[in-house]
Amino acid sequence: MSVVLIGRWDAETLEIEESHAVRDGDLEAIGALLSGRSGIWWSCEYLVDRHRDAVQRAYENLAPGQVLVDEVEGFDPVP
Repeated sequence: MSVVLIGRWDAETLEIEESHAVRDGDLEAIGALLSGRSGIWWSCEYLVDRHRDAVQRAYENLAPGQVLVDEVEGFDPVP
């Protein structure tokens, strides 16, 4: 299984608003999650089993000065 995180950027802050478990590489499922959205969204699939592991990976990929806020479970990534 994988976790797909979906969120939006607000200046230098990535706000994670949704988290979904999908089969690894299931592009049809990911497409269905993203279809019909208006505006600019960020999303990424992480090959992990838990939401918090996906959030940690997303955090580790941020540039210096950027911030991540997990609105789904309130997980605080470890620097």
